[in-house]
Amino acid sequence: MITIQGKGVSNGVGMGPLYFYQRAKATITRCTVDDTEAEWSRFKAAQTAAVEQLGELAEKARARAGDEAALLFETHQLMAEDLDYEETVEAFIRQDRLNAEAAVADTSTQFAEMFAAMDDTYMQARAADVKDVSRRILGILTGTAEGGIASEVPVLLAADDLAPSETVQLDKAKILGFITAGGSGSSHTAILARTMGIPAIVGVGDALKPEHEGRFVIADGGTGAVYIDPDDETRARMEQKREEQLRLQRLLETLKGQENVTKDGKSIRIYCNIGSPEDVPAVLTNDGGGIGLFRSEFLYLNSTNYPTEDEQFEAYKKVLEAMGGREVIIRTCDIGADKQIGYFALPKEDNPAMGMRALRISLTRPEFFRTQLRALYRASAFGHLGIMFPMVTSVWEVREAKKMCESVKAELKKEGIPYSDGVQIGIMIETPAAAVMSDRLACEVDFFSCGTNDLTQYTLACDRQNNDLGRFYDPHHPAVLRLLKMVADNAHKAGIWMGICGELGADLELTETFLAIGVDELSVAPGSVLPLRNAVRMTDTRESAARILAELAADHHRI
Repeated sequence: MITIQGKGVSNGVGMGPLYFYQRAKATITRCTVDDTEAEWSRFKAAQTAAVEQLGELAEKARARAGDEAALLFETHQLMAEDLDYEETVEAFIRQDRLNAEAAVADTSTQFAEMFAAMDDTYMQARAADVKDVSRRILGILTGTAEGGIASEVPVLLAADDLAPSETVQLDKAKILGFITAGGSGSSHTAILARTMGIPAIVGVGDALKPEHEGRFVIADGGTGAVYIDPDDETRARMEQKREEQLRLQRLLETLKGQENVTKDGKSIRIYCNIGSPEDVPAVLTNDGGGIGLFRSEFLYLNSTNYPTEDEQFEAYKKVLEAMGGREVIIRTCDIGADKQIGYFALPKEDNPAMGMRALRISLTRPEFFRTQLRALYRASAFGHLGIMFPMVTSVWEVREAKKMCESVKAELKKEGIPYSDGVQIGIMIETPAAAVMSDRLACEVDFFSCGTNDLTQYTLACDRQNNDLGRFYDPHHPAVLRLLKMVADNAHKAGIWMGICGELGADLELTETFLAIGVDELSVAPGSVLPLRNAVRMTDTRESAARILAELAADHHRI
C-alpha cells in the first residue's frame, strides 16, 4: 500500500481505478505577421466564439450544480471580454506584430503572473481563471478539441490541476473523486467539487506517478489521504466511513423544516454566509433561516471600477426578494488587508491587516460610503434588511457611520424614494478593542456579529494567512472564547442579540460552548446548516452549560 497526503477540499470517500486526465494541448506557433488587421480579426472571432461557449457552459453548470457554479463561467465570459485583457492582446498584435496565438499566450502569462503575485488569496486564484479563458481562445484559434475521460468505468480522476470549464464538462457519472497535484481550497475546482458533492484532494504534488494509472485507489476528501492499492484493513475502514457519511447525509435531509432547538428547549438561529446573489439558492436548498453575512465586496472585486448605486441596488434587491422576507444582513464593503483592489489605489502598507481597511475606508471616503448606503436603504423596501459595519474598534466610528445612515435616509425621503424604517444596524466584533468595549458599543447598535477569523488573529497576534504558524493560530484558545462570552453577556445586558459569522460558527466541537455562553445566532456556509442543526438538536445545555462556563472561568484549555 502507498499512502500520499494532500489537502482535502471536498468531503467524501471515493474508491476506484486511478485515471489521469487527458488534456488536449494546443500547439502554439510564434511568428511575425504582416497583416495585423487580419490577425486582430482572427482573435476577435475566437473571442466571440469563446464567450458563446462559456455561455453554454454556464447553463450546463446551472443545471448540474446550481447558480453558484454557473457564475464561474459567467465571470469567465466577462474576463474574456475584459478591456485590459483585450488591449494587451491588441498591443502584442499591432505593435509587436505577433500572430494571434502568440499574443494570447503572452497575455495569459502576463495576467496570470500579475494575479499570482497579489496578496489577496481570492485574486491569486484568478490566475487559474485567466489561464483557462486563454486556453479556450487558443483552442479555438488552433482548432484543438477539448480533453476528457476515455474510460468505460467510473474513475478517480488525477490531474496537475483542473480548470472549472474542464470540471463541469466531465461526465459526473464517471467521476468518483478528484486528486490534483496543485490547486487550493479556494480554487474554483474545489468549489465546484463541493457543490457537486464529489470528493476532492489537492496539493499532492508529484507523488502520483503515471505508473499508478489503473490501480485501485481510495481518496478521503475529508483528511486528504490517498491510498494506492490499500490493504484489507484500510479498505474495510474506508468503506465503513463512506457508509457512515451516506447514512448521515440521509439523516440530515430529514432535518429540513425542523427547528434549531436543543433537547432542553433552547433555540438558536442558524443563518448563512454568502458572497454573491448567486449563492441564495444554496441557502434555500439547505434550509438556512436567513443570511447572517452577505459579503458586499464581491461587487467591487468583480468590477474594474467602483460599482454604481444602481448596480449595487439591483444586487441587494435581488437577494432580499429571493429570500422572501427572511432576514438578510449585508456587511458594508470590507476591502483592504488580504482583499486589495487596484482602482481603490490604497497605499502600500507593511501590515495591511492593521491598516486602511473596511469601515476605515468607508469613513475616510464618504462619497463612496454614501453610494453604498443609498443602495442598501433603497433595497430595504424589498425585504428584511440589516446593515453591518466591519472592523469597528471605537464608539465614535459607529456614531459616524450611523450619522451617515441618517443623512442618507433624509436624502431618500426628500427625493420620495421608498425605504424601510425597520433596518437594523449592527457591527462586527473582530478586534479585541471592540470586544472589550462591547458594553459601550451595545448601546449604539441593534446587534453584534463576531468575525472569529480576525478576532482570533488579532487576539493571538497570529497572521491567519500564515500556514506555518500551525497550532499557534488556535480559534479554540480560551482568550478567544472568553472574549466571545464577554460580548454575549454585554449584548444581552443591553437587550440586543449576538451572533457569530466566522468559520468558528460551523465548528461542531464548539456548538455546546456557543449555546452555553448565550450565542443567539450562528451564520455558516449553506452546506453546514443541517450538520449544525443536528448538533444543536443533540445537545442538552442543562448537562453542559455549568461545566463549560466553569472551564472558561478556570482558564481550562482543551488541546
